[in-house]
Amino acid sequence: MQERIHSIIEESLELHGTLHRLTPEIVAAAQVLLESLRRGNKIMFVGNGGSAADAQHIAAELVNRFRLEREPLAGLALTTDSSVLTSISNDYSFDAIYEKQIRALGKQGDSLVGISTSGNSPNIIRAFEAAREMGISTIAMTGNKGDLAELADVVLAVPSVITARIQEMHILLGHILCEVLEQGMVGLI
Repeated sequence: MQERIHSIIEESLELHGTLHRLTPEIVAAAQVLLESLRRGNKIMFVGNGGSAADAQHIAAELVNRFRLEREPLAGLALTTDSSVLTSISNDYSFDAIYEKQIRALGKQGDSLVGISTSGNSPNIIRAFEAAREMGISTIAMTGNKGDLAELADVVLAVPSVITARIQEMHILLGHILCEVLEQGMVGLI
């Protein structure tokens, strides 16, 4: 057991060590999201399972605060309204749960962050297709890219196929984005 725990820690540390290679993409994502916020628009977040929890977590950090006392930032997790999610799933399909919300709540100038470890979640792909039609910027947080990468303006692809390690990096990427967005909105960077 101790060896396995050590191995897990080593996998995570090794992956953390590669994340600096994504700096240009992180900067690009932050610039897209900051532009949306500065223009009075919102950032919407989608994901499934643990990625849905990450979407909710990141949106909450924007609306409340991350490290600074400041005005709330417009972050909206489309993963949280059980009545909307279940009615769309029941009446249409699970693949439509985010697309319909994007069409109802999104507007040109908004941004959409899709979190998918595989990059192949049909409901997130459909959300990105709708966003593209509506002039909504898209940021994909994935593992080894997948089909979602083709629809994204910016791709933050974690170089791993291990779901747990990808999820660990996604929340770190989310925290990095929260910190730079917060600092950008108060004029610190």
